[in-house]
Amino acid sequence: MDSQTAAAERTVRDTSTAATLKPNALGVLGILFFVLSAQAPLTGIAGAAPISVAIGNGAGTPAAYVLAGAMILLFSVGFVAMGRHVVDAGAFYTYIGRGLGRTAGAGSAGLALFSYCVIQAAMYGLYGSIVSGLVAQHTGLDLPWWVWALATMVLVKVLGAAGIEMGARVLAVFVTAEFSILLVFGLVTLFKGGGPEGLGVTHSFSPSAALQGAPGVAVMFAVASMFGFEATAIYGEEARNPRRTVPRATYLSVLVVTGFFALTSWTLISSYGASKASEAAGKALASGDSTGFVFAPIAAEFGGWVNQVLPILLATSLFAGILTFHNSANRYLFSLGRDGLLPQGLCRLNTRHAPAAAGWVQTVIALALVVPFALTGKDPVLTLFSWFSGVAVLAMMLLYLLTSVSVVVFFRRERLDNRVWNTLVAPVLGVLGLAGAIWLILANFTTLIGGSIGTAVGLTLLVPLVLVLGAVKERVRQRRATP
Repeated sequence: MDSQTAAAERTVRDTSTAATLKPNALGVLGILFFVLSAQAPLTGIAGAAPISVAIGNGAGTPAAYVLAGAMILLFSVGFVAMGRHVVDAGAFYTYIGRGLGRTAGAGSAGLALFSYCVIQAAMYGLYGSIVSGLVAQHTGLDLPWWVWALATMVLVKVLGAAGIEMGARVLAVFVTAEFSILLVFGLVTLFKGGGPEGLGVTHSFSPSAALQGAPGVAVMFAVASMFGFEATAIYGEEARNPRRTVPRATYLSVLVVTGFFALTSWTLISSYGASKASEAAGKALASGDSTGFVFAPIAAEFGGWVNQVLPILLATSLFAGILTFHNSANRYLFSLGRDGLLPQGLCRLNTRHAPAAAGWVQTVIALALVVPFALTGKDPVLTLFSWFSGVAVLAMMLLYLLTSVSVVVFFRRERLDNRVWNTLVAPVLGVLGLAGAIWLILANFTTLIGGSIGTAVGLTLLVPLVLVLGAVKERVRQRRATP
C-alpha cells in the first residue's frame, strides 16, 4: 500500500469517526433518565400544579395530565414509526425534512435549537434564584443569582464534554432523588386512603371535574410539564439497538411521566381535600411561594426535614434539566453541522465522542441569553424563567405538529410501513390534539408567561419568525449551491 492510499484511508476513517456519535452508549433506562431530567419532575409539580389547581380546573387537574399524556402518546405512535426508518441526532428536523422537504426541515431545525436553548436559559433563571437563596440561608453568602448561573454553565460544559455516559450517571442520581420522594408521598397517601375527604377519585378524574373552571389553563400547563420527552430520538445514534431501544424508551417515558404527574397532583389535592385544594393553592400563589402548596403536605407526612431537603432537590432538579437540554442542543448543532446546514466544524468530536465545538457554541448561546437579564436587573423568575419557558413550549408544540404531519406524508409517499394505525390514524389524531393544544397555549399565553399582552405578542411572534428564517436560509443556500 503506497503512502497516498494510506493517507486517503486515514482521512476517510477519521472523517467517519468525527461524524459519528458514540454508539451503544445508552440503554432504555439511560435514555429514560435523560427524558425525566428534561421533565424536571419536582420543578414541574412545584411550579405548574399550584397554578393549575388555583386558576385552572381545581381538583380536576390530574385529569388534565391524563389528557395531555394521551395526546402525547398518540403523537408518539407516528414518531416511533418514523424513528424505525430515520435514526439521526437531529430528530425533529430530520423527520420533518424527510416528510415535508429540506426547506421545512431546515426551518424546524432552527426552531428546535431555539426551543432547547431558550428552555435551558429559562431554567438558569429559576435555578440561579433558588441556589442564591439556599446559599444565603445556609452560609450567609449573599451573591446575585447570575453568579450561580454562570458558574453552573462552566460545570455543565465540563459534564457535557465528559461524554454521554457521565451525563447519564449524574442525571440518574438527581432524578432518582426527586422522583422517589414525590412517588413515595403519592403511594403513601394512596394506600392511606387519601386526606380528610378521602381519595376523591370522581373529584379529580370524572368528565365533569376535568371540564370545571378553566380546563384550558390546566391542559396548557400539563402539556408544558411534558416538554422534553422527544429526547428519546435525539439519542438514537448513541442507543444500543436503536430500533428497539428508542421505541421502548419513548413509550415508557410518556407512560411514566403521565402516571407520575397524574398520581402526584391527585394525592396532593387529596391531602388538602378536593373542596379545599383550590383555596390552598391560591393562598400559596398569593404568598409569592407556590412551592408551599406542594412542600407543606409532604412535610406533614414525613416530617419537617422535608422543608430543608426539597428546596435542594428543586435546585438539583433544575440542574438536571439544564444538563439535559445542553446535551440535546449539542446534538442538534452537531447534526446540523454534519448535514451542512451550519459550519461543519460543529460536528467535531472530542476523545469521548461528545460534541466538542457544539458544546462551546451552546454554552456561548446560553451566556448570550442569560446575561442581558442580569445586566438589566430583571427578576430571573418573573421574566427570564416565565417568558422563555412559555415561548419554548409554544415552539415545541409547533414542532410536534409539523412532525406528525410529516409522518403522514412520509409513509403515504414511501410505503415503508403498511400499519394504518401507526402511520395514519394515530398521527392524524395527534395533529388534531396538538392543534388544540397550540390554540389553548395561544389563548392563555399571557397567563403562561405571567407577563403583559405586549410581551406575550412579542414572544409569540418569535416562533414563526425563527421558523421562517431557518427556511429562508436554506433556500438561499440551495440557490447558491445550484450551478
